[in-house]
Amino acid sequence: MISALLFVLLVPAGAKESLKPLHDLVGEWKATGVPQIGTREDRENNTWVEMVVWQWQFKGTDAWLRADIPKGKYFTRLEIRPGAKADEYELRAWTPDAGEQRFSGKLDGRRLLFDRDHEGLTHRFTFSLLHGNRYLCRYETRKIGTVTFATRYQIGATKQGVPFAIVDKGPECIVSGGLGTSRVTYKGKSYYVCCSGCRDAFNENPEKYIKEFEATQKGK
Repeated sequence: MISALLFVLLVPAGAKESLKPLHDLVGEWKATGVPQIGTREDRENNTWVEMVVWQWQFKGTDAWLRADIPKGKYFTRLEIRPGAKADEYELRAWTPDAGEQRFSGKLDGRRLLFDRDHEGLTHRFTFSLLHGNRYLCRYETRKIGTVTFATRYQIGATKQGVPFAIVDKGPECIVSGGLGTSRVTYKGKSYYVCCSGCRDAFNENPEKYIKEFEATQKGK
């Protein structure tokens, strides 16, 4: 039997590893939403634009990805966490009126599919990770027990400040292992992090992450 102490030590590494396939989400995005119901004129006249900032979050033994959408039309914050099983994820979504919705799902290749049953409907939220600099979100519903989903709206997001055709192979984030985009220092030596969440985690415990990073580099 694994001791309680060993379990605590293993959890953060497992959570971070589980979320690494989603690291392309980290960064600032410009998202354009298009309704998929109504007439063509309705769809064209009711498009919207929102800014989305994805970053890593760490607290104690927990790790997750968080998106802040300050002026989001349907959701103002999203969180993706590891699910109960290795290949499962949980999506928590907050609406503008501070209501919370929970979806469960899996990663299917480069698509994240999250489902939630509510008031006789299955709500599906799909993230398609098309490229390191672009992803699509599609929100669909169907009556529980039926097969066909109806798309309610679709959102296309492009990463800010990064040309679409280029995926940078720059320095590695010392915390998440993703692409490092900003510099941090400790005892006169420079390292890189990918987001403010990783920066805060590094500043809280730099020696922990330096030790893990150096061990990983030796393994490579």
